[in-house]
Amino acid sequence: MRTKQTVLNEMDCILPAKSVNEGVARAIVGAFLAQLDPTVEDLSDLRCAVSEAVTNAVVHGYGRRNETDGTAEHRVGLSIAILPDRVVRITVRDKGCGIEDVERARTPLYTTDPAGERSGMGFSVMEAFSDRMTVRSRPGKGTKVTLYKKMK
Repeated sequence: MRTKQTVLNEMDCILPAKSVNEGVARAIVGAFLAQLDPTVEDLSDLRCAVSEAVTNAVVHGYGRRNETDGTAEHRVGLSIAILPDRVVRITVRDKGCGIEDVERARTPLYTTDPAGERSGMGFSVMEAFSDRMTVRSRPGKGTKVTLYKKMK
């Protein structure tokens, strides 16, 4: 049985699934978490992890076609919550193609990019810059990545 986490403050936003909005997501995280007076290292870590999550949603969830066709329904959700004891929970979600095999996708250097432009390190980077990461995905329905980090 899951218990509901106490949330001290939170925000949600939805961004068009465009690569340029990866920078917007980073800025939103920085601005919202300023209330915690985070260390530069903690803030940099979370911003980097969020960049990877948003990039994965845009590139892998929806594919590059979204960059040029202006499809309105292709969105990336970003939720940030401050929990007790200075724990931050960040969720990035999409309603894209989903991931067939999450465990395999989390393997370093694994990529589904046939052009070879992607390194396959996105999940590894997210894990390295957070204390805990969960990935839930359903093929054809989308993916939700949740990052947790206790701020110093």
